[in-house]
Amino acid sequence: MARKQPSFELTRKNGGLLLSFSGPMDQGAYQAYHKKLLHRLSRETSDHLEMDLSGVDSLDDYGALILLGVHRTADKKGFPCDVSGASGQVAETLELLRLRQLCRAPHLEKPRRPNPITSLGEWGLRLVSEAAFSIRFTGQLALAWLWAWAHPWRVRWEDTIYSMRRVGVDAVPIVGLINFLLGFIIAFMSSVELSRYGAGIYVASLVSLAMTRELGPIMTAVVVSGRSGSAFASEIGTMKVSEEIDALSVMGFDPVLFLAVPKLIASVTMVPLLTLFASLFGIIGGLVVGLFFLDLTFENYMRQTLEILDLRDILWAVFKGAWFGMLIAWIGSLRGFQVRGGAVSVGEATTRAVVGGVFLVIFWDSVFAFIQLYYMD
Repeated sequence: MARKQPSFELTRKNGGLLLSFSGPMDQGAYQAYHKKLLHRLSRETSDHLEMDLSGVDSLDDYGALILLGVHRTADKKGFPCDVSGASGQVAETLELLRLRQLCRAPHLEKPRRPNPITSLGEWGLRLVSEAAFSIRFTGQLALAWLWAWAHPWRVRWEDTIYSMRRVGVDAVPIVGLINFLLGFIIAFMSSVELSRYGAGIYVASLVSLAMTRELGPIMTAVVVSGRSGSAFASEIGTMKVSEEIDALSVMGFDPVLFLAVPKLIASVTMVPLLTLFASLFGIIGGLVVGLFFLDLTFENYMRQTLEILDLRDILWAVFKGAWFGMLIAWIGSLRGFQVRGGAVSVGEATTRAVVGGVFLVIFWDSVFAFIQLYYMD
């Protein structure tokens, strides 16, 4: 018995289109008329499309691709389609692939392009909302900070000491290593030029001033922002998602005093100490270069360092460290309290806390550099 050749016929019926298939709908049919059929359908207009499968002997995945292509083309043209006449193995395959439900699904509307003016307005409203939240949170944190100073026995000191360990003690290795390498690099690169003029001894002055005034505080703050600022945001954000903060409010606790103030105290206390350690490690990195590459003695290097540094430089570094610590704790807690939704929002808040912390540190360091240049030196 000769096998039927795969074919299709497209006719008009009751104001609609009737698409009749015959023969097997397999790979041969796909290669024979799939593109031709879709091209012809793309030029038709109709209120309805019916796919008649009464003449189909067999249907496999290639046949399903043909029907799916017809459905997508009809969907793009804006008219519904349906399947009829299927029986036996063809009907079973259609039921397995759920093609009937797909064809009877409602027409999908094309996504509208966002209006630039609408997008700008939404961005402006979101910016105003975030600014209002930031101002309100800053006021709450400032009041909670003053209340903690007036009532120190009401502060959660166990949580504060735990945060101090995480911010300070746990960060000593990475802060020390980074600043040691930074001091080593500065000393090595500056020695290349200074040695040409016989001024290798001034490497000690350059490293000590750079590390104490600028690089020590800013590198320490960047590291703490990446480690602790992100931890603050993720911890508070997770509590916000799990509704633990709402539970604190219901029990009569102030969430800002309960969660943010211990982190603020820990950052303001430990970041200045880390800054002093960072400056010390940077000076040691420069000392290694001086001893092994510039033939300087330990006494000469340390004498030059102590001559160029004075108490104002050290106090200035401590002040900058405290200010940066306050900024890191503020932005980390703020992003945590801003979390809305689920785990994705927590990740976004963590990222924004790190980026915002680094930006604030660099911005205020530039402000302090201007103040130091024109009003202190």
